[in-house]
Amino acid sequence: MVRISDFHFPSASGCNEIHCRMWSPDGGVRGVVQIVHGVAEHIGRYDDFAGFLAGRGFAVVGDDHLGHGHSVRDDSELGWFSEKDGWENLIRDEKTLRDRMRETFSDIPLVLLGHSMGSFIARTYIGEHPGDFNACILSGTGHTPTFVCGAGKAMAKGEIRKHGSKYRSAKLQKIAFGSYLKGIKDPIGPNDWICRDEDVIRRYGDDPLCGFTATAGLMYDMMTGLDIIARKKHMKKMDRDMPVLFIAGGADPVGSWGKAVPKLAQRFRDIGMRDVVVKMYPEDRHEVLNELDKETVWMDVLTWIEKKA
Repeated sequence: MVRISDFHFPSASGCNEIHCRMWSPDGGVRGVVQIVHGVAEHIGRYDDFAGFLAGRGFAVVGDDHLGHGHSVRDDSELGWFSEKDGWENLIRDEKTLRDRMRETFSDIPLVLLGHSMGSFIARTYIGEHPGDFNACILSGTGHTPTFVCGAGKAMAKGEIRKHGSKYRSAKLQKIAFGSYLKGIKDPIGPNDWICRDEDVIRRYGDDPLCGFTATAGLMYDMMTGLDIIARKKHMKKMDRDMPVLFIAGGADPVGSWGKAVPKLAQRFRDIGMRDVVVKMYPEDRHEVLNELDKETVWMDVLTWIEKKA
């Protein structure tokens, strides 16, 4: 039987308590999987997948990031990290959670799994803290060239100067996410790019902690993070012996409809990463862990962890 528990720790922001959830197996623990969720969602959305792994002997843990889920003090903070050092505070909070897991589980593998924006956080983390994790899984990731990051930061900074960092900019939202439906045939609603499972899309749309418009501050911070991970100088800091698995849908707009992820994996190999695997699911959209073929994805992830971690 899987046991679910919640706990908190003080955020690096100095203002918030970070809400965490842990799924523990009934019996011995084979390893720990630390999940880093995406933008405009929360760790509770990973309950089914986490339960699957926990049922097979892995402890699973994750937090609601600053500006997300139950780590906000009020609704005004949804989609806003912090007044300064927003991206770095996310990395520090993941470091705090990781270190707590290592203290609790001293001799078993730690696996980092980041989805979407969480994959960008994970990619920042493994460059800043090489050796902290035994393996890394990147779900629904993509690549943004540095010149695009620079333009995005400039636009976000302009909105911040005019309206403040908590301003919810429809202009920035459209630029960042407005094109995601263009490749989806006959979309029914604005969230159809997430996956093909209508129940998942419905629950996402009905969840008050999902799908909110991000603030100008978050957009600036995320572009800062994307700029960091796009640079070879950062990538070369990664532990080159750490196995990395990319999982992505061939119909995912974040991964440029299946084109960006194999190219990004090759960039990892080019800087010397020795064990890089790509698993593409041709019909899947952005959230492969929630897709119609999710059981296949889950088994692929489990099999890889068992071999590599």
